Amino acid sequence: MQAETNPDAAPATSPEGEATRVSGAAYVAVLILSAVGLTLAVNQVFTLKLFGFQPLSTAFYYLLIGVFVAVAFLVFPATKGSRGRVPWYDWLLALATLAVGVYFSSNAATIINSGWDIDAPMLPTVLSGVLVLIALEGVRRCGGTVLLLVCLVFSIYPLFADSMPGVLWGSQYTLEEAVRANAMGVESIIGIPMRVVADLLIGFIVFGVVLTVSGGGDFFMKLAYALMGSRRGGPAKVSILSSGFFGSLSGSAVSNVLSTGPMTIPTMKRYGYPGTYAAAVEACASTGGTIMPPIMGAVAFIMASFLNVPYLEVASAALVPALFFYLILFLQADAHAARKGLKGLPREELPSVVKTLLEGWIYLFSLALLVFLLLAWRIESMAPFYASVALLVTALVLHRGGNRKRVILDVIVESGKNVANLVAILAGIGLVVGALSLTGAGTAFSRELIQYAGDNVALLLILGALTSFVLGMGMTASACYIFLAIVLAPALVKMGLDPVASHMFILYWGMLSYITPPVALASITAAGVAGEPAMKTAFQSFKLGSVLFILPFLFVVEPELILRGEPILIVRYVITAAIGVWMLSAGLERYAYFHGALSRFKALLFLVGGLLMMVPGWETDVAGVALVGLVYLSGLLLPGTRKDAQTEL
Repeated sequence: MQAETNPDAAPATSPEGEATRVSGAAYVAVLILSAVGLTLAVNQVFTLKLFGFQPLSTAFYYLLIGVFVAVAFLVFPATKGSRGRVPWYDWLLALATLAVGVYFSSNAATIINSGWDIDAPMLPTVLSGVLVLIALEGVRRCGGTVLLLVCLVFSIYPLFADSMPGVLWGSQYTLEEAVRANAMGVESIIGIPMRVVADLLIGFIVFGVVLTVSGGGDFFMKLAYALMGSRRGGPAKVSILSSGFFGSLSGSAVSNVLSTGPMTIPTMKRYGYPGTYAAAVEACASTGGTIMPPIMGAVAFIMASFLNVPYLEVASAALVPALFFYLILFLQADAHAARKGLKGLPREELPSVVKTLLEGWIYLFSLALLVFLLLAWRIESMAPFYASVALLVTALVLHRGGNRKRVILDVIVESGKNVANLVAILAGIGLVVGALSLTGAGTAFSRELIQYAGDNVALLLILGALTSFVLGMGMTASACYIFLAIVLAPALVKMGLDPVASHMFILYWGMLSYITPPVALASITAAGVAGEPAMKTAFQSFKLGSVLFILPFLFVVEPELILRGEPILIVRYVITAAIGVWMLSAGLERYAYFHGALSRFKALLFLVGGLLMMVPGWETDVAGVALVGLVYLSGLLLPGTRKDAQTEL
């Protein structure tokens, strides 16, 4: 699992630039700090009490911030012009961060027992201000300017909250009170986001790194080619399958595009897909990984913590909507290929399925082991560490990933970088959570939203969707979700909607901005890889991913679609929705199986029929089938109205 990234940040983007920056003394420092941080995490998760050391939970969180945000300052440059060797001020920042983290960790018991978050001596108060500034700089480097501005506004919001109008009014704090509450309180920098990383996510990040370093990325790409490469429209199906694999592990749409796009997009273009279509397929498939079990991304674990439910409950709820999303992508890619007469890759150029599986069995075994430990033993925090050790040992024995020593060092360093990225982002987001909690604005916003919507659930959902979409622009999925889980989800739950469905609703609408104009970070990134116009690609992505705009409204009203309800209703709604997904794909691409190309009017009938089928109810099901039946009946009675599948309309 990779940490979420934002292209607006100033990372050491190219491998060459990063290799130059993280080399020599910087490499040694990152290696040592990463090893220390990972050891602390293992010690805490397994309660090993190494060297007799087992810190309080809050002390552990401060140590992680000190270690990994220091790594972030060494790895991620302050500006795009400082991607060379680490300058002196970054060394100073790293040392200061480490020192502040150690100070607060060593005083964790005093902070709790003496109530330093409310009133504290001068030194911890000053260092609290330093920690807040460190968090802001960390989120700027790793999350980008947009996220920095959001965190900055909320970090100073408590200073003038009582002067704000309406729903923005809240309790006011002095500067000293605000920085103490943010740094030493348990609802801000070391609040839920940081606790999720420390207690759950580090193991999954390590597992994702081990999988990549040992050659798992190449295996899944090769497997996708072996399974789908020779099929009609094979290159697009390979993109969808491989990006689904990667996205489920990384949880980052932009990182996924940059990882798989350079391989899949040129292949799609070479075999007849237009450049914008190829980029849109990759962008949508990469974005869908955020909601694809079994691992999903960081946001799934954060959601489980907010809901106070097992992670598996979140993953199972996400399964059917994610499958629907990838199903419609597959069907649209296939329909497009059929209508345009696009072929698959030559079989002789593709790897054998059996040979690929035999060569890559260790990766499938490690994933199966991880899923088994999650499902059977329910040890969410320990499972990824067990799976990582099993995969790493097996890979080293079989010489996967190159030199053994190099593989181990790469696992430590890359894990440190990814954890550092996520810790730096979530420490900054903690300021947002803290401000809303301190001032009471989060509760007030939710209450006002309910009052404005009245008893109209549909109006509340529309307002919530618009709020989620706007706030999701330019922010990572985790950042957007955390904010919305505080200000919006309570309003949905208070209206009687299912809690898990409500949180899934805001997650979906928050991540839609990745493929929707005008922001469309994933689409723009894919357009850059493809060398195509950004906005044209974004609108094509909007079309391909349109089912994402429909699904949240359906499963929040009928939670059977997220496997919550009576079994008979779950089966019925899932089947009818699946048929509706096929109808929508046929209408969007104007091609239906056993009919051929569709006229615009017939495509419209398929679209309307698909929407009716996805709305639970016998009446809508019958109406949807009737509309599509008319299309096929007209083809039988009036054969001349059918269009050949190869005809371009």
